[in-house]
Amino acid sequence: MKKLGIVVFMLFVHTGALRAQNDSLRPLDANLDNYTYPFTVSYLDFESQSEKLRMAYMDVKPVQANGKTIMLMHGKNFNGAYWEETAKLLTSKGYRVIIPDQIGFGKSSKPARFQYSFHDLAANTKKVLDRLGISKTIVLGHSMGGMAATRFTLMYPETVEKLILENPIGLEDYKLKVPYQSVDKWYMSELKSDFNSIKNYQLNSYYDGKWKDSYTKWVNLLAGWTLGKDYPRIAWNSALTYEMIYTQPVCYEFDKITVPTLLIIGQRDRSAVGKNLASEELRKTLGNYPELGRQTKAKIRNSELVELDNIGHLPHIEDFKRFSEPLLRFISK
Repeated sequence: MKKLGIVVFMLFVHTGALRAQNDSLRPLDANLDNYTYPFTVSYLDFESQSEKLRMAYMDVKPVQANGKTIMLMHGKNFNGAYWEETAKLLTSKGYRVIIPDQIGFGKSSKPARFQYSFHDLAANTKKVLDRLGISKTIVLGHSMGGMAATRFTLMYPETVEKLILENPIGLEDYKLKVPYQSVDKWYMSELKSDFNSIKNYQLNSYYDGKWKDSYTKWVNLLAGWTLGKDYPRIAWNSALTYEMIYTQPVCYEFDKITVPTLLIIGQRDRSAVGKNLASEELRKTLGNYPELGRQTKAKIRNSELVELDNIGHLPHIEDFKRFSEPLLRFISK
């Protein structure tokens, strides 16, 4: 954290150029107070690791309830807002939808000092469900949310009715191929982020070079932070969560999942944490989602695999119809 004061000046480099490239890009504060979510946001206050924390969540209720609840868990470079279309569809079918922002993400607290773990994220999420009196839920996790959803399912199997993993990261152990990078190095790398670097990463890793203008708003959420005064805090938390992902694999415990599970895997996805740090030879083997999806299905008993050809890391953003059809079919069984 001592590096914070040294590098703050980097935050405003190229700001004018970025705004010229994207008129809707604007500075965002740490907890997105100046960004409107699609549904009413509530907060759970609690203390953890000597930090007073506030966890944001949306509780979206249907007009005609079917008695079922589904919880949507976001990825590392996103927050609960990107579940808007999914939540609207699910509530139209009678499901109550819970959408938490994990600590360190979205409208939730960005701690100054925190030891992140998937166990802790799962426990915090369980606190939200307990507050709402929800004892059973379907769980859907995307990207890093897939790792969190897996850990939640392993910790609270009695709570999880069904599990859906949408292009989750962590289907492989990145430590085996990616050299270790300290939190300080992750932090310095994050401080260099801007609109162009974020867009280029998503273009190549998420969408395999195929960009639509509708994706830009998700870049803006991250790039807007880089323009704000709170970005050192954001970047530090991001570095800590990279460390969590790298050091806490869940792929060795898939065989312990007993609930019915659906894997929705966009076949064009090649995402892998730290991929750019691996040797050229190993880089080619990372993020092979067609192969990883089949391997994971073989590990999880009572699981189904839906392979979505010509879709990348975000099926629910890139082609909502093709994503939603197997989702609705699975949860309605």
